[in-house]
Amino acid sequence: MTPSDGHIDDDSGVFLRCQDNPSVGVRFCDRFSFDQDSVHDAVEAWAPGLTARVGEVVTWSWDRDLATFLDELVADFRGWKGERTWQTDDRDLAVSARFGSGGHIGLTWTLRPWPDAAGGWNASVTTWLEAGEQLASLAADIRHFLAE
Repeated sequence: MTPSDGHIDDDSGVFLRCQDNPSVGVRFCDRFSFDQDSVHDAVEAWAPGLTARVGEVVTWSWDRDLATFLDELVADFRGWKGERTWQTDDRDLAVSARFGSGGHIGLTWTLRPWPDAAGGWNASVTTWLEAGEQLASLAADIRHFLAE
């Protein structure tokens, strides 16, 4: 949860802070599961003037999950052209990746609860990290979090 003073409790879940601007970040937390086929969790994003949370993001065991998408980016650590994307089946969480200069990757995290509802909202933040070890560590952390 994000307290009103802007402090983020980074002791639980997976916490990613942008290396270029530490006031921008994303956190995966509050994981639970009803069965072996799915994992539910909350995703929070923040930046100066923005705090957003989707309380229930569902990942299905038979889908290509976020950790697999991140692993594919790690495998191409030398870079690629254009943008690569991933999203949940419900489209409430989407991630786009672009390769930047100096071996860094920009991950744009878009939260979109109730994507088909009238009057819905979306919020995006971009975190930059090193394409090698930092991205590999994030992929491992996400994999561990989803498998707990």
